[in-house]
Amino acid sequence: MQDGFLWGRGALDMKSQVAAEAVAGAALARAGWRPAGGELKLVFVADEETGGELGAQWLTKHHPDKVRCDMLLNEGGGEAFEWDGRRHYGVCCAEKGVFRFTITATGAAGHASLPRTGDNALLKLGPVLVKLGRQRPSFELTAGPQALLRGLGLDSDDPEEALAGIARADPALVPLLEPMLGVTLTPTMAHASGKINVIPSRASLKVDCRVPPGLGEDAARRRIEQVLGEHAGDFEIAFTETVTGNESALQTPLMAAIERWVAASDPGAETVPVILPGFSDSRWFRDAFPECVAYGFFPQRHMSLLQAAPLVHNADERIDVRDLGFAAGFYADIACELLG
Repeated sequence: MQDGFLWGRGALDMKSQVAAEAVAGAALARAGWRPAGGELKLVFVADEETGGELGAQWLTKHHPDKVRCDMLLNEGGGEAFEWDGRRHYGVCCAEKGVFRFTITATGAAGHASLPRTGDNALLKLGPVLVKLGRQRPSFELTAGPQALLRGLGLDSDDPEEALAGIARADPALVPLLEPMLGVTLTPTMAHASGKINVIPSRASLKVDCRVPPGLGEDAARRRIEQVLGEHAGDFEIAFTETVTGNESALQTPLMAAIERWVAASDPGAETVPVILPGFSDSRWFRDAFPECVAYGFFPQRHMSLLQAAPLVHNADERIDVRDLGFAAGFYADIACELLG
């Protein structure tokens, strides 16, 4: 700890939330609190970053009775951001799906010393990378993104103008909010020749594609055609990993309780639903227990979304110590309100 911050990898994602939840539970127990109705369960697992195969996925599959729940608080939201003169706390209500695919170009092999004797497949991927780098935003709005725009006072029927409004008000918010509004295509890996002196007859590009909850492979294919245009048919496109997005209802007793807590703890602040562009263990609980309402919410008042988001998985990851206490207070208060 230094300068009022707790530093280290995982300080934000998400050792801080684990610590705040554990402290809240321990403090309630030491004070003699016992739920009047229901149970308070603390479930800590280690492998969310690698898919949850040995953690949440395994627990919900092999020991569902031990982790069964009606309401779940997880990661994915809670950082405050300023909008229209008021502080807003995002409550993560949904996660995008993963539809990763490989684009393959074909040609003819040859010796690299004679570049015109072959048909270099790698060069054919150059224009693809350019198009991916220049792609304009995608708009495929489902319930969560629509509610986010309405919560910000923007027109959910005109997402392009809504995004332009966000850019005018605070350009720094655009990279964080834009991915919630549609399908994203991000090239991450490429492979061509196995030897430096051989012209590749095949070259491939792996693309990480995220699709809003409620949409599937057809939305991903539409986006590929939009970005690559008339040349999309010139390549082999194979989906290698597909996971449909997941979500919870927006209007629930848990959401109402979060809204009341925010209003009481930070007068004048509001909550807005947000979509997690990535993945969390909420998916396994939503799959295993269809009636479970799962939200991501780790409230942070002193370090804003714009300050915190760039630090996750990055150098100098840190959290304001005051936010640890702020969040621990939330978990204790919400347990008492919902369980009595």
